[in-house]
Amino acid sequence: MAQYDAILLSSFGGPEGQDEVIPFLRNVTAGRGIPDERLEEVAHHYRHFGGVSPINAQNRALKAALEAELAARGIELPVYWGNRNSAPFFADTVREAHAAGDDRLLGLVTSAYTSYSGVGQYREDFQKALADTGLGEQVSIDRVREFFDHPGFVMPFVEGVSSAVHQLRAQGIADEAIHVLYVTHSIPNTAAEESGPEFGPGGAYVAQHLAVASYIHGETAPAAAWSLVYQSRSGDPRTPWLEPDINDAIDELAVAGLVKAVVIVPFGFVSDHMEVLWDLDNEAVTTAQGHGLLAVRVPTPGVHPSFVSGLIDLVLERVNDVPVDERPHLTELGPWADHERVGTADAGSTGGVA
Repeated sequence: MAQYDAILLSSFGGPEGQDEVIPFLRNVTAGRGIPDERLEEVAHHYRHFGGVSPINAQNRALKAALEAELAARGIELPVYWGNRNSAPFFADTVREAHAAGDDRLLGLVTSAYTSYSGVGQYREDFQKALADTGLGEQVSIDRVREFFDHPGFVMPFVEGVSSAVHQLRAQGIADEAIHVLYVTHSIPNTAAEESGPEFGPGGAYVAQHLAVASYIHGETAPAAAWSLVYQSRSGDPRTPWLEPDINDAIDELAVAGLVKAVVIVPFGFVSDHMEVLWDLDNEAVTTAQGHGLLAVRVPTPGVHPSFVSGLIDLVLERVNDVPVDERPHLTELGPWADHERVGTADAGSTGGVA
């Protein structure tokens, strides 16, 4: 059995006031040489909401929900929270944990799928935090596997799509006139391929999304059409990114004239952060309404009891060294593999949860 002293809830971060927007965007774009004037041009999403991203509040709520679930199960394991791009930064959180005597950390990353941003960059974040604090020989960080097809993550979307379709049926819209748009964050084509070229075009990133969308759809609205679409592309327009963009897809559906409603499923995200609120609730819904289409947006898991319980199950999976063939998964791609440890803290020392 593995021993851990604490959970490290790990996320992207976001600004919590107008004066934090540009420093946050500087962190997000570090190393790209983008001037503040350009950053201000892309800051309007945050300015629209008073400079506050909802992601930090959502992570506070998730942290509290995880703590409550742990307490309900009688598990004594503290939960720390650290971010990539805004306070609390990972280095500060590692210092806090170490000062409390919690050196063997198990990371819960708020990213369900395989990509550089969701996997490799978090590993680099953890390595940098240990280097910056000088605690690489005292602190270790493991992380739970990607949970794209874990029931705790998927079932809230099954529930949401089912509810949306029933809502549209109640308005007299047949399944054949509904198109379900499974939407996730676009990434550069090269980054997608690098996530696992053995999985075919788009790598593991696209394969995982297709597998999960297929599962959700089969459980909810098999008579309705569906497609995988993308949102929130950025960067050099000359660089190919995964397509189609959700707004382009809605335009094409409207031109074809075969649907009366779209169901928007943000299944690439664990919570309703800025890119969900702006890119989907604002832009995509507006695009649909502009064509006279009804649009229903499905909730993200957030603090859904199944999601919270599933995350703790993933923690216990690592604690108890659950065999791979006993790990829950809903697609043929899963369960995904564990990750190598960052840092060298002795996992066999006394104390902690085992």
